Amino acid sequence: MKAVVLAGGYATRLWPITKHRPKMFLPVGETTVIDRIFDQLERDDRVETVYVSTNERFAGDFEEYLDESGFEKPVLSVEETSEEDEKFGVVGALAQLVDREGVDDDLLVVAGDNMMGFDLRDFLDHFEGHGTATLAAYDVGSREKAKSYGLVELEGERVVNFQEKPADPRSTLVSIACYALPRESLRFEEYLTDDNNPDEPGWFLQWLQSHEPVHAFTFEDAWYDIGTPESYLEAVRWALGGESIVADSAIVEGSEVGENVHVMAGARVESSSLEGSVVFPDATILDCDVQDSIVDEGAHLENLDLAGALVGAHTRLTNGDRE
Repeated sequence: MKAVVLAGGYATRLWPITKHRPKMFLPVGETTVIDRIFDQLERDDRVETVYVSTNERFAGDFEEYLDESGFEKPVLSVEETSEEDEKFGVVGALAQLVDREGVDDDLLVVAGDNMMGFDLRDFLDHFEGHGTATLAAYDVGSREKAKSYGLVELEGERVVNFQEKPADPRSTLVSIACYALPRESLRFEEYLTDDNNPDEPGWFLQWLQSHEPVHAFTFEDAWYDIGTPESYLEAVRWALGGESIVADSAIVEGSEVGENVHVMAGARVESSSLEGSVVFPDATILDCDVQDSIVDEGAHLENLDLAGALVGAHTRLTNGDRE
């Protein structure tokens, strides 16, 4: 079996934090989003190779990251795009990858920004038990949220209906970006030749479900689709569980560090209070109250009250005015 970790998005909703870094490298607790996936796949003997599908803009970042990671299975596979408007769409990128890498095997496809509480090895056990295309499904608990995903209807574990981004969802059970496909179900070219939507894998699953059996692996563990600042901080809260992390080389003086705070190496926090926030390396926070915010590396904040803020790298904010 081969695996593909999708890491080709530009994460524009998380800009400026992700304008110059892949969102898969964002820290979640003591590790990163994508490392949690790599770690599980590294320990599963069924998975021979893990293709990391990314774009030309971030190819160098991933190459350096993988060289230093210690993981043995990941192999970089680069899409020929460097801007958002050049993207092939996820299905188009998968078709390219299968052709480029000569994939002729069962295939696990998982989004690199998926924070999943379940173990991918359990998902693959489920896939092998059915021998059909299999998706992971989660109850988001809100019909409004369900509008943003692929809606799944089941009879037992068999998918009997699949609707991508329905305007009026009939339930709240949705497909997350985690799929296992038998070799004979890698029908991306057939799908694209019929002029179907190349953008989201859910459209392919909707088409596939109408052509062959598809089963679902339902789970109740935590799941976060890290595409917005809010969902990223939710994932951090889940990973930290009320605890906080302060790097050894960080300086925190005369400050209150509350729950679910991550202060990274070289950061300086003085006479401030932090709650539910992530502070990247070498940032400086002086006389501030910072809540539910992300402060990027090298930023300088002084005498501010911030809530729900995204502060870009090397930005200087003092007394509420940008300098």
